[in-house]
Amino acid sequence: MLAGTAMVLMSGSLTGCHGIEDRPKIVVGVAMRDVRFWSAALGREMPYRVFLPDKLQAGEKLPVVYLLHGRGADYRDWSDNSDISKYALRGLILVMPEGNSSFYINAARVPQDRYEDYLVHDLIADVEARFPAKTGRANRAVVGISMGGFGAVWMALRHPEMFAFAGGLSGALDVPERRFSLKRLGQWWQFRQIFGPMESDERASRDPFVLVKSADAKVTPYLYLTAGQKEPLLDPNRRFAARLKERGFAYEFHVMPGGHDWGEWNAQIPGCFERLLEKMKPAS
Repeated sequence: MLAGTAMVLMSGSLTGCHGIEDRPKIVVGVAMRDVRFWSAALGREMPYRVFLPDKLQAGEKLPVVYLLHGRGADYRDWSDNSDISKYALRGLILVMPEGNSSFYINAARVPQDRYEDYLVHDLIADVEARFPAKTGRANRAVVGISMGGFGAVWMALRHPEMFAFAGGLSGALDVPERRFSLKRLGQWWQFRQIFGPMESDERASRDPFVLVKSADAKVTPYLYLTAGQKEPLLDPNRRFAARLKERGFAYEFHVMPGGHDWGEWNAQIPGCFERLLEKMKPAS
């Protein structure tokens, strides 16, 4: 049923790339698969991790949720720092791709870093060929934290035909607005390579605050935004939610005590996934 290169890992700990210990949290009744596949968009192999029920009926297929990690983390972040695996028991396949520090977009000044194409075309095609995944917009969702929250909102606005639901937990939606800082010179240069120079058309075309002005509210996926009361991303998320309200998008925005960390995100995940399950209505 599961074709290609898939390493089966059920529990315990292991050492991943760069010598970082990997401790995925897996509830009983859920199987984990680690996969490496060739991405034509990036021209190299890329890894991703999957949680799915360990027992399925013959021919049974499930909706898929793509979980995008934050900057400085990797594809194992969701599995190691949250109890997300339990939602596989609610009738979902959970896919955790590697996004490096890309913001999940096609970089303005690094032509080979076509991460948007990789996710939308290569990754989804591989998942739907390899796993018992339902296809079509109604059966796909994307949820991300921080950089991944930017990616989830970006995918919703750019590819509304691909997803029914998008969740941005502490989404770094203001990154294209951030100006030069000597204290963060390396970050500024990296953002310039990804988004393009300030005031450029490249930068504007990669800015969610610009994109939301022309996006069609009637076809955009349902948007679920969150932020912590003590994090710097509260203000940009609040401003973005106001833009959604002005233009009549289907969305909700939740603020809870906490900062920019897994304590905050784990508190927000249950509400996000209950709404996701309501919108997608998978078999449970």
